[in-house]
Amino acid sequence: MWTDGLGNPLGLQHAASLAGTNDFVEGFMASQSRVGNILETAAADEAPLVQAYAAALHMFAETRSAGGNARPFLDKALASPLQPTARESSFIEAVRAWVDGDVLRSVRVLEQHLRNWPRDLVALKLAHYHLFNLGDSPGMLRLALACLPHAADVPYLHGMLAFAWEQCHLLEQAEASARRAIAMERNEPWAHHALAHVMLTQGRIREGHDFLASVSDSWVGLNSFMVTHNWWHQALFALELERHEEALALYDSQVWGVAKDYSQDEVNAVSLLARLELAGADVGQRWQDLADHLLLHLDDQVLPFLDMQYLYGLARAGRPQADRLLHNIETHAAQVAPPLRHAWQRVCVPASRGLLAHARGDWARAVDQLGQALPRLTEIGGSHAQRDLFAQVHLDALVRDGHLAAAQHLLQQQLRGQPESLRLRHQAARVYRGLGLGEIAASLA
Repeated sequence: MWTDGLGNPLGLQHAASLAGTNDFVEGFMASQSRVGNILETAAADEAPLVQAYAAALHMFAETRSAGGNARPFLDKALASPLQPTARESSFIEAVRAWVDGDVLRSVRVLEQHLRNWPRDLVALKLAHYHLFNLGDSPGMLRLALACLPHAADVPYLHGMLAFAWEQCHLLEQAEASARRAIAMERNEPWAHHALAHVMLTQGRIREGHDFLASVSDSWVGLNSFMVTHNWWHQALFALELERHEEALALYDSQVWGVAKDYSQDEVNAVSLLARLELAGADVGQRWQDLADHLLLHLDDQVLPFLDMQYLYGLARAGRPQADRLLHNIETHAAQVAPPLRHAWQRVCVPASRGLLAHARGDWARAVDQLGQALPRLTEIGGSHAQRDLFAQVHLDALVRDGHLAAAQHLLQQQLRGQPESLRLRHQAARVYRGLGLGEIAASLA
């Protein structure tokens, strides 16, 4: 019996497998690309937890085919000649529920798992992934806090805790946790990410831009999501400062093109292109290359948060397949079992209809359909910063459909929270001019 990098007992067939297994354990916590080494390890070692880790890695593809690709590894975990420990059996059961499509059961198994083995931060990270997609940020915080007395020496736990605090709008605690993580390990990208969220939410635009620039040299050896997503955050700061050329350059060099076939890289790209256009930038033909890859997801329906952005990207590119994707979303929503059905039916469906309407210039329908979805948007998962895209699209539709009073109500609140945002200042000025309030508009120009 060996132990992993966190001190958890680990059953293996071969001593040589320890390095590859720790690449997964440590790489998963640190958002590093070396997690992929588990596939080579799984080819040489039938240890149950090794096989379960390989199955989990396939599930992170977030496609309809992911379960089929993961199942052979899950089957090997269940049929392993090695007897799994109780901890290993529990984690395998969580992965099994996930592969079977029962995410809520996977979360329940992981919650009990962490009560028994609170230093198993792979389980915590996986639980955070599920809870984030379910919009349950208090659950993320609860589990991370429970692990803290047992793993306070691990910087990546403080990074996970920072993001959980931030998603619960507890920004001072989030910043303290992020800075503790960075003090322990400067190259902690999830803590960089959490602190970027705090600074964006608090309107510390220039400070956030400078902070990410100061740590970006450490974003090497990361998985494609982490590196592209942190650069995506840098692009958001650039957008708020109306540095459109910088944001476009980041799109071209850092956000799009690392892993064009990966869901998270694709939605980062959709979101950034859409925000650039909403801010008045010319994105040229960039939608077309992106749409070629979005076409592969028409039949996925894995997470509503993903499908909504695939749909908008296809529609912005003028692809008729956007209608097929909307049909698939509506069909899937009618078949999902409760309680997950509500996120699909009452949030994803109207939001998707609104996004398609906006992309095609039907402002009134966009206002109506997105307006229905926005109050419950947390149910589709994603972060506050990510979901803000849908609020920006709704606001743009309000302005284009002549609802300037409603737009002023939303914009002025946002501007008070982010007085450094040149994007918001100039959007608000245009609305005030439209409302006949030229003096206020002049004060913002």
